[in-house]
Amino acid sequence: MKIERLYNILQGTKDTEKSLVAADALGKITFKVCKKATKTEIKHAVEKLFNVSVQAVNIINVRGKIKRFKQIEGRRPGWKKALVTIAAGQDINVYDFE
Repeated sequence: MKIERLYNILQGTKDTEKSLVAADALGKITFKVCKKATKTEIKHAVEKLFNVSVQAVNIINVRGKIKRFKQIEGRRPGWKKALVTIAAGQDINVYDFE
């Protein structure tokens, strides 16, 4: 797989309070990924870019919210989230990634 494709698959990290607690306690890192990415592509991308072994990848399709401004109704775009579980004893410095 080309290095450009690896960077297109992983679009960034999601730093919320819930994701930071999961990263510390369970070793699960949360990434925003390409909508067409599969679990195996995400696994290979994380392993190649961060030099860690991935145990599991869980994917969540997040639907865009409906928002309103006066009488005009619009919709935010949906996106795909990946929860990547890394092996015990390994760590990812996600702040070097962005």
